[in-house]
Amino acid sequence: MIVKSTLLLLFFGTIASAIFLAATDKMPPLKTVDRVDLNRYLGRWHEIASFPQWFQKNCVASRATYTLRKDGDIDVLNECQEKTLDGKLKDAKGKAWVIDSKSNAKLKVRFFWPFSGDYWIIDLDPDYQYAVVGHPNRNYLWILNRTPTMDSAIYNQIIERLKKQNYDIDRLKKTLQPAE
Repeated sequence: MIVKSTLLLLFFGTIASAIFLAATDKMPPLKTVDRVDLNRYLGRWHEIASFPQWFQKNCVASRATYTLRKDGDIDVLNECQEKTLDGKLKDAKGKAWVIDSKSNAKLKVRFFWPFSGDYWIIDLDPDYQYAVVGHPNRNYLWILNRTPTMDSAIYNQIIERLKKQNYDIDRLKKTLQPAE
């Protein structure tokens, strides 16, 4: 049964990937930032907005914490409250690793072996106060901030840059976060 389920998942994943590739091959390649200092990137980030994903259903106050591992990879801890700011804490633990050591802006993330996904840093504050993470097919997007709230002027500037990267901004939903 597990083998059958895995094969079905792989089959439908392959079909979905082909559809995404067909839709995105007319767009210019997604641009990442030139360089990421991973030591500065580590720590806690709060999700300000994202393209809603099935694995984040009913999540509010979403946040991610990145910690350097002894082997040079990165431990990932994603957390959120379920439905309300005082809802049950949900978490997911994963691992990330750099796939482009020239920039450190392209990583892979795995929460469930053997599946991994692209994690590309496409916008980054010079002081590492905000980051934008995307996927080459432009079907995933997260705007992250070091604090639970973001200045609206900065948010709007990020939105303008995302439009230039051919993101469908209408899909972006703000994440409920506690006030600072």
